[in-house]
Amino acid sequence: MSQGSASPLVGPRTTARAFFVSERLNTSGLERGDVLATTPLAFRVNTNGVAVLFRYGVVVLIGLNALEEEEFLRGLDKRMTGKFARRDEEIAIIELAQEREDQIPPGGPICLQSLSPERLILIGEALAKSVVLARHEREVASVFDTTEPFARELAQSGRMRGGRRSILRNIGSALLVRHRVSGPVEVEEKPDVLWDKPHLERLYARLEDEYELKERAESLNRKLAVIAESAQVLTDIIDTRRSLRLEVIIVLLILFEVMITIYQLAMSRHP
Repeated sequence: MSQGSASPLVGPRTTARAFFVSERLNTSGLERGDVLATTPLAFRVNTNGVAVLFRYGVVVLIGLNALEEEEFLRGLDKRMTGKFARRDEEIAIIELAQEREDQIPPGGPICLQSLSPERLILIGEALAKSVVLARHEREVASVFDTTEPFARELAQSGRMRGGRRSILRNIGSALLVRHRVSGPVEVEEKPDVLWDKPHLERLYARLEDEYELKERAESLNRKLAVIAESAQVLTDIIDTRRSLRLEVIIVLLILFEVMITIYQLAMSRHP
């Protein structure tokens, strides 16, 4: 990790906002002389802001107003792969409180001893993971909404209506969400900045608790396991239906052959 030593020029109270804009974000070639860190890429914006960019599609902007945020994001359009029609956002208020240690009071802003690059990057890490989790939680919930009627009908009647195409569509939705959520975001992974600044581990632990990152990731993993099981059940149902159809066809063919044989025997006795 490459990191600057000077604090960004932000005021005593500022806003940090995370935008989940695309599936991937190409950050190569954006390194500049005023770079604050390279993993993730962080640098100054204008005279009073900081941008933290994550390759998994999240941009965290600190100390910018709404117009500056929109202008900055438009400048990244060509670097976005799989841009979302609707982007998710996460916001945090940061307050400079030099007289006390880094803390996050209940319902209050994130209070920092200094607005150092390392602290702002850690906040960016937490916000980025939180906004990704929020989107994945919504996508997983939508899969549960579509598979729940199938599960209810199986429980009530022991059978499931719907054609092969509708079942395959549900399997595809489940697998697609599972693939997206199991992507490059490792919520429990330790941010690189902590390897160089271990004294900030307490701040990051508080950020993890504030945004419930570990608990949400564990809950998401449990739901993904259920989705995988549901997809397997739906696949088994399709296989069972196919096997039954084949068995019925085979039985019908056997009956047809028996009838033909009987007819031929009957005709041979009465020339």
